[in-house]
This record gives sequence, structure tokens and C-alpha cells, in this order.
Amino acid sequence: MALAREQLVSELTTRQSTVDAEQLAVRNEIAQQLLASYADSIKARLAVQQSEVDQARAILRLKTRQRDELQVRAGLEGMLQVVPVDVGQQVAPGTNLARVANPRRLKGEVKIAETRAKDIQMGQRAHVDTRNGIVDGLVARIDPSVQNGTITVDVALTGDLPKGAVPDLSVDGTIELERMAGVLYVGPPAFGQEQSTVGLFKLQPGGGATRAQVKLGRTSVNAVEIVSGLSVGDQVVLSDMSAWDAFDRVRLQ
Repeated sequence: MALAREQLVSELTTRQSTVDAEQLAVRNEIAQQLLASYADSIKARLAVQQSEVDQARAILRLKTRQRDELQVRAGLEGMLQVVPVDVGQQVAPGTNLARVANPRRLKGEVKIAETRAKDIQMGQRAHVDTRNGIVDGLVARIDPSVQNGTITVDVALTGDLPKGAVPDLSVDGTIELERMAGVLYVGPPAFGQEQSTVGLFKLQPGGGATRAQVKLGRTSVNAVEIVSGLSVGDQVVLSDMSAWDAFDRVRLQ
């Protein structure tokens, strides 16, 4: 433009140069827009490829974990008891591959008749007889379901285990529902419910037995509380005497 003002170039050349400059400016703007669009496209493509890389890494971690899990490890220290599968055998997920038990962390399972399980509570004292000794424990769990007429009660052993205590050992258990002192009691009679009055034959000197009305209190598996009707030292017949209901006195042979 300075040359045009000095009339050193023709007007036609000046206009041509102006048009060329405007075209170049437009082309430059278009190129800048294409460059920005290309940069955005590159970012989008990189994001897609990064997502594929992340997915591939997640699959790799999953396969690595699955490979590591093929090495079966017990979740606790103990002794290997049973391996119910063979080497090379294909198994479904959840199949029992082995059984491991820690002899120092045993518990007792006591089967209680459903009719007598209503008074069992968590934390009650219990005793487990292993045939080699009696171990103290506490009620730790009560199975909410009934199987074959019994309820399973888990007893956490608090005492020292005797020699020979191993998993799956058959044991007997006793659960203390309540401890009472100074109570008169006898073995459970053939008939008679808790808190009821029954007629029991009480032995008399000379070999006979007379019927006595005995009021029963609380009961357990092997004993029943005597509220009234008997005294310390009395002997009674606990077997079924229903055949002699019409008699108040019988002679024992």
C-alpha cells in the first residue's frame, strides 16, 4: 500500500495484491480451524484407544487373579483332613476341594429336641463330653431351622481340649438353662408336664407303694423339680403305671 501511495506500482497490481492477501487470510483461518478440529479428533481417538487399553488391563488383571486362584490355599492354619477330588479332575465353581481343620479352634455341635430348645439362649453355659474329658463352653449359635426334629446348637469351647479331641468326634453336650440351689428333684416321670400335678407311687416300708399327688415345677432333660408332695429321701416309681390308675396302693414284687 505504501508503494501504491507513492505510485510506484500500478493500481491493478495493488488490487491483485489486496485480493491475494484476503484470500491468504481466509485460507489461514480455515487452516487454523482444521488444525483445531484435528487436535480435537486426535484427543477423541486417544480417549477411545485409552479406554481399550484400560479394558485390556482389566482383563489381564482378571486373568492373572484367576490364574493365581488356581493355587488353592486354606483360609486358616490347620490339618488337611479330606481331599474329595483327584489330580486333573475338572470341577465346577463352589466345589469342595479340601477340608482343613484347626484342632485348637474346635467347637461343639449339640442336637437338641425341638420341644426342649425353647429356653436355650445365647451365652448360656454348656459342657461337652468328649469321652476323654469334659470341656466347658458357651452357646455361640442357635440354628434357626429344624432338621429331623432337632435344632443344632453351636458351643464355643472355652476350656482346654483333652487329648484325643479331633474334628468330627462324637460328643455329648449339656446346656445349663438355669442353675438352682437347694431344689428337691427326681428323674422325669413317664407322664407329667412342667408345672403340673401328677400321681406317683411312693414306696412304703414293707415293699408296697401308695399313690401321692406330686406337684412338678421346672423340668430338664434328666430331672424335674418337686414343688410339693415328696420329701428328701422318698423313693417313687417313675415308670409307666397307667395300668394301675384305678388303684391307690400296689404291691411291688
